[in-house]
Amino acid sequence: MAVTAGEPYGRASYPRAARTAAAAVEILADRPGLTPVRALARLALTARSKPLRTRVGAALDRLGTARGWAPGEVLELAVDDHGLTSGGRRPELFVEIDGDRAVNRRPRGTGATPAMKALVKEVNKTLATERSRVEGLLAQDRVWAWETWRERYLDHPVTGSIGRRLIWQVSADRATWVTGLPEPAPDGWTLAGVTGPEHLVRLWHPVEADAAEVAAWRDRVAASGLRQPFKQAFREVYRLTPAEQQTRVYSNRFAGHILRYRQANALMRVRGWSAAYLGVWDGGYDSDATKEFASGSWQVTFGHEVAGREPHQIDIDFCSTDQVRFARRDGRRWELSPLADVPARVFSEAMRDVDLFIGVTSIAADETWADRGEHRFRDYWESASVGDLSGGAEVRRDVLARLLPRLKIGAQCELTDRFLQVRGSRAVYKIHLGSANILMEPNDAYLCIVPARGTPRVALPFDDDDRLSLILSKAFLLAADDTITDPTILHQLPR
Repeated sequence: MAVTAGEPYGRASYPRAARTAAAAVEILADRPGLTPVRALARLALTARSKPLRTRVGAALDRLGTARGWAPGEVLELAVDDHGLTSGGRRPELFVEIDGDRAVNRRPRGTGATPAMKALVKEVNKTLATERSRVEGLLAQDRVWAWETWRERYLDHPVTGSIGRRLIWQVSADRATWVTGLPEPAPDGWTLAGVTGPEHLVRLWHPVEADAAEVAAWRDRVAASGLRQPFKQAFREVYRLTPAEQQTRVYSNRFAGHILRYRQANALMRVRGWSAAYLGVWDGGYDSDATKEFASGSWQVTFGHEVAGREPHQIDIDFCSTDQVRFARRDGRRWELSPLADVPARVFSEAMRDVDLFIGVTSIAADETWADRGEHRFRDYWESASVGDLSGGAEVRRDVLARLLPRLKIGAQCELTDRFLQVRGSRAVYKIHLGSANILMEPNDAYLCIVPARGTPRVALPFDDDDRLSLILSKAFLLAADDTITDPTILHQLPR
């Protein structure tokens, strides 16, 4: 009830039935046991309405205080195990967790019962919630005692399938940290050869590592075939720039981009950002998207405004991006903070989100834009669609450098500063690593294609970069351009 009532109505940022959602939250908060806590924990991570998330957060804080849990513990302790064993199995229903999802391993010739289907569905919901929650820990400098960490992140039937594929750090004194992957040991687990209750554990973040360490972990993850539940070894890193040191309290790093507004607004909400919807009403021409990080101790604001609206046009098609600002919680208030004072993890994770909004929803990623002829955003599209690489595109380049030698088209490919260059029979093609747009040598003629169906699947060390999959799809197609039969592509190619 709380989930349904708390969903925003249409384009509004408020719940469709705010009072119903609020009442459901309060009822859950007053009930004993872990089941209501689990429901609230899932709602805290999936609700798109800011007022509802705020109410759920307050309810969870009350529950944690009443039950003696430390901040953040409530979400860990409330994870449903669904009756699975520590290895993520429910033998009597033939259900087990396989990587990122729950599957049914029933004997051949037997049908899936309603109980089997229901369990698979519920476990997958919990897995999705846990991936989101654990990824959010990357913005925190959270530390666990060894036994607590082992119980909640390695041995737990659901969370263990996530935690065992992540890189962690262990320390005996909080001063020296050793990094490693969890490995089975006679007494349970070891991490970088270290085991024992006297040690502390935290989640490794590449922003706190030097380039050599990050490269070494990327090599190890790629070589081992490990598929992490989210980007960690290959995570984009954002550090303070000289320009941001000059502007001091705001960043213009991502200002001046043109986004497809409805898609951008939807993605912001998926990533947990809240923003008033842009519209042609008083005060509706600009908006600040906000999100809290590090258990609510920091708030990030991303400004954006209406762009390119025609006279008398009601719907907003495009928005332009503006500054990013950070504020620290001071009681019930937020105090604007100098960027230099923002923790490295918080800064990197917030800027990663903003870069994601631009990388996914910028008109630069629209390969059909060239067909619009003269347009007010034409200059932006031409420069941004093949321009300098974002943090996400830089990581994409790093992944491709490790993948290409293992691909059958590897000998036909070469990485340059901004492009994956593919040598076909008809031409040499340059696929931009940011937008995935294609230019053909020698005169950089633009090529618009629809990716081929049935492209060979390539094993990636993570599962959250659709643009990388698109680039690989186009590379496989163009490497075999002598087999292309689609007339919409053929008429663009050299004879």
